[in-house]
Amino acid sequence: VQLQASGGGLVQAGGSLRLSCAASGSITSFNAMGWYRQAPGKQRELVAIITSGDRTNYVDSVKGRFTISRDNTKNTVFLQMNNLKPEDTAVYYCNVERFDLPYSSYWGQGTQVTVSS
Repeated sequence: VQLQASGGGLVQAGGSLRLSCAASGSITSFNAMGWYRQAPGKQRELVAIITSGDRTNYVDSVKGRFTISRDNTKNTVFLQMNNLKPEDTAVYYCNVERFDLPYSSYWGQGTQVTVSS
């Protein structure tokens, strides 16, 4: 499976961006789909995740501002980011996981999000 992330860019604080992660195949076979981010000098962190049962979870710092969703007909996972803050600046990566043995995980190439103050 190949993942193509897009939608990043430069935005002022308080603005919005919508990230997309298009998969080369069906995403319905994956147990979890998530967005991660990595800021310079920091470890990659999980931002938001959506399961095959449509359960979602978010890191505390983005709760109420970010929304993860998916469109199975388009094999795409989205991250709507509102009220962006400078501390959201990072490279954002999408990831999909299949928990059945053997475990499998695939990453997109990353998209840069820069929030200016």
